[in-house]
Amino acid sequence: MKLSTKGRYAVTALADIALNGADTPVTLAEISERQDISLAYLEQLFVRLRRAGLVESVRGPGGGYKLARPASELRIAEVMVAVDERLNAMGCDGRWEEGMGCGRSKEACLTHNLWEQLSAHVHVFLSQTTIADVTGNKMSPCPAVPNFAALLEDEEATA
Repeated sequence: MKLSTKGRYAVTALADIALNGADTPVTLAEISERQDISLAYLEQLFVRLRRAGLVESVRGPGGGYKLARPASELRIAEVMVAVDERLNAMGCDGRWEEGMGCGRSKEACLTHNLWEQLSAHVHVFLSQTTIADVTGNKMSPCPAVPNFAALLEDEEATA
């Protein structure tokens, strides 16, 4: 599982709207400028976000986008699904449930349950986290790994 720019940029853009669009719609050009995201890329993402019912477009002078629901009701998992972000670490992509197995056999691969558990934890975390959590600074470090960036640096140094 690797989060692409689709998911990261979509969450960033919706957080930008939550912070800057309380009174008036926010244009994609404004988001592009503030967040350093390509305008063309934002246009592609917002087609999907609008279809999923996460944002509403406002036409005409002073138009732009606004959140379709309060930020406290927009779950990060919804955003990821809307932009086709893959949140599944399993290599079998659900074939196991269809009796096809993870690889060439009809059996689950040796590490199937490990990746299924990881995927489930990610799904639960992103389903419990909202845009309001992101914008309200409610995202405290993980108690088990309070300095994840340092952990990654240590791992890269020993590799």
